[in-house]
Amino acid sequence: MGDMTPSPNSGLLVIDVQNDFCPGGALAVPDGDAVIELILRLAPRFEHIILTQDWHCVGHTSFASSHAGRKPYEQIELSYGMQTLWPDHCVQGSAGAEFHPALHFPRAELILRKGFRREIDSYSAFFENDRTTPTGLAGYLRERGLKRVFLAGLAYDFCVGHSALDARRLGFEVVVIRDACRGIDLNGSVAAMEAEFRQCGVNLLQGPEIG
Repeated sequence: MGDMTPSPNSGLLVIDVQNDFCPGGALAVPDGDAVIELILRLAPRFEHIILTQDWHCVGHTSFASSHAGRKPYEQIELSYGMQTLWPDHCVQGSAGAEFHPALHFPRAELILRKGFRREIDSYSAFFENDRTTPTGLAGYLRERGLKRVFLAGLAYDFCVGHSALDARRLGFEVVVIRDACRGIDLNGSVAAMEAEFRQCGVNLLQGPEIG
């Protein structure tokens, strides 16, 4: 694997540590707020920190409430493929969409909002769920000279995982900090994501291995 510790051309990408994904939120990831302490402890190792924020409009197509007779966690076919339907969450301007109050990162250099187009969801920080519409993050990282990304946050098997896979396909070195993530594990989604990590060359490390 080589040296996978942070370097000046590394960035820490903190995925969706928002109130709705933490205990008490509309789409709470089990133990989701437990990632914050480790993320804050590792952050001083990084010169570059980027935060992502799920940012849905009212009536977003990924919400079960937008489809008559459908319930959260069902899957439906949309124009861009299969979509898991979710409880309403991270609605623009709502308290649930705000970052968890303990996630205090005044020196973060970019906050990237995703999922704001009504007709398409966006798990990945790099592409919307059609896998072709870019968010612009790859261009930002390249223009800043960043070649390696470390990922932490929520949820491990959805937004963190898809971000990691896309980063790898785009040619970045990728490290997922496993103990700084928490998953939903919907129908075996954790094992499926980790199988894709192995296939694509995504590295998994624990926080103590980083610093």
